[in-house]
Amino acid sequence: MSASTRQRERDIVDATRALFDERGMQDAPIDQIARAVGLSRALIYRHFSSKEELFTLTVTRYLDDLEGRLRAADAGAGPRERLAGVTGEFADFCLEYPAFLDCALSLMRRPAADLREAVSDAVWFRLGNGMAGCLRIVSGVLSDGARDGTFAVDDPDFTANHLWTAALGALHLARLGVGVRAGAQGVGEPFPIEPATVRAAVVAAALAIASAGDGR
Repeated sequence: MSASTRQRERDIVDATRALFDERGMQDAPIDQIARAVGLSRALIYRHFSSKEELFTLTVTRYLDDLEGRLRAADAGAGPRERLAGVTGEFADFCLEYPAFLDCALSLMRRPAADLREAVSDAVWFRLGNGMAGCLRIVSGVLSDGARDGTFAVDDPDFTANHLWTAALGALHLARLGVGVRAGAQGVGEPFPIEPATVRAAVVAAALAIASAGDGR
């Protein structure tokens, strides 16, 4: 692949992320992405086999940024402080970039084997590396906590994935901004939920799960 081709692909991914951040994942049609980089729709598909492949590569760009922020947040004095730091940073990232949250949840809605068939080997490899880079930080904190008795975790990698998935679901609640409860006479009614409340709950849940053990 030539340097100009690689640069064009980076430009397309950058434009896709910019539209995601501005409008959300659902409102970033290929035609608008093409206009943003001065290309035709047909040329976009010369570089990416499908819209799904382009969107998956855009997720890897988010993951690159997230990994850097998680590494910076892993600075506590002990495992509990470190886990609280990286979990809080993960929550902050999802709240700052709602499109990343949408993308991550969208990827999780289908079996991994289906996604594997929809993207090239190179894209699959980059997605896996991007996720592993972030999860490695969490797993490392959990491993250190298990060694010194702070956490009751037998399988840090499983628990890191568990925490990641649980946090994404909870943070979607912050995206919605409302919950539902039984009101007068049992009639369902909405109530507001603040992002800060969800963030605090995500951090508390991570600490509780790590302390209680992963059940393995």
